[in-house]
Amino acid sequence: MIYRLVRELAEDADLPVDVTVACRVLRVSRSGYYEWRGRAPSARQLADQELSTTIAGIHTASRGTYGAPRGHAELRLGLGLACGRKRVARLMRAGGLAGVCHRREHRRAGPAPAVHEDLVQRRFVADAPDRRWVTDITEYPTAEGKVYCAAVLDVFSRTVVGWSIADHMRTELVVDALEMARWRRRPSTGAVVHSDRGSQYTSWIFGHRLRAAGLLGSMGRVASSVDNGMIESFWSSMQRELLDRQTWDTRADLGSAIFKWIEAFYNPRRRHSALGYLSPVAFEHLHTAALTAA
Repeated sequence: MIYRLVRELAEDADLPVDVTVACRVLRVSRSGYYEWRGRAPSARQLADQELSTTIAGIHTASRGTYGAPRGHAELRLGLGLACGRKRVARLMRAGGLAGVCHRREHRRAGPAPAVHEDLVQRRFVADAPDRRWVTDITEYPTAEGKVYCAAVLDVFSRTVVGWSIADHMRTELVVDALEMARWRRRPSTGAVVHSDRGSQYTSWIFGHRLRAAGLLGSMGRVASSVDNGMIESFWSSMQRELLDRQTWDTRADLGSAIFKWIEAFYNPRRRHSALGYLSPVAFEHLHTAALTAA
C-alpha cells in the first residue's frame, strides 16, 4: 500500500525522508497518511495475523520444509481451516517463510548386467500395500566419512517399509533393508522388488533372499534414473529436507538424523502431494478403514 511506503521512507534510519516530501513525491495527502496510521487494524488484518501465527507453527513442525502447498494442506486437512492457497503463499512471503527447494543431482552410473526383467516399466502404481516395492542406495558425506543408506519403499503408499544405514555399501546394506521390510510387512508371494543394476542388487545373496521369500526381482535399464523414479524422488526429498540443511560432523549424528526423519516425520507425518496431501501412514489407515467398512 502506498501509505506503507511513506512510513518506510519516513522511518528509514539510513536515509530518513520528511513525511511531507514523501507524500508529495508519492502523490498522496498528509492527512490521509496520518489517518491511515491511526486507523485500527481491520478484521482481515487481524485474521491474517492469527493465520500467520498458525502457519509459522506448521512450518516449524515440518522442520522448516513445508512450502505453501503442504502448509495449505495442513491447514485444510490437518486443522480443518478453510483458506486459499494463494493467501497462504502471501502470508508465508510476508513472514519470510519458505519450503526447501528442489535441486537435481546427477549420479554416476556403473551398473552390472541385469539379472531380472523390468516388471515395473515405470508404472509406479499398486492397488494395495506390499504388492510392489522399489529400493535403492544413497550416500552422503560427514567429517568422518560417508554414510550409506538403503531404503525399500512401498509403491502403494510411499511408506518406507525397510531401511539400513552403514559406513559401507556392501551387499549386506541392501540385504538388511530388505530383511527389515520383510519382517515388518510380511509380503505375499509374488510381490515385486524393483531396483537398479547396482552390483549389490545383482549379487547372488540378494537374489537368494528374494527367491527364499517368494519375491520377484525387477530391474530397470542401465543409467536410467527414471526407471526407478519413485525412489529417486524420495532421495531427493530427503536430501533437500534433511541432508543439505546442515553439515554433519559424525556418521552417528547423520545416521540418527536419517532414522528420526524416516520414522518420526516422513512415514507418520509428512504430507505427500501424490497421496492427496496425506502422510503415508494416514493413507494406509484410510485404505484399511475402507476395506473394513466394505
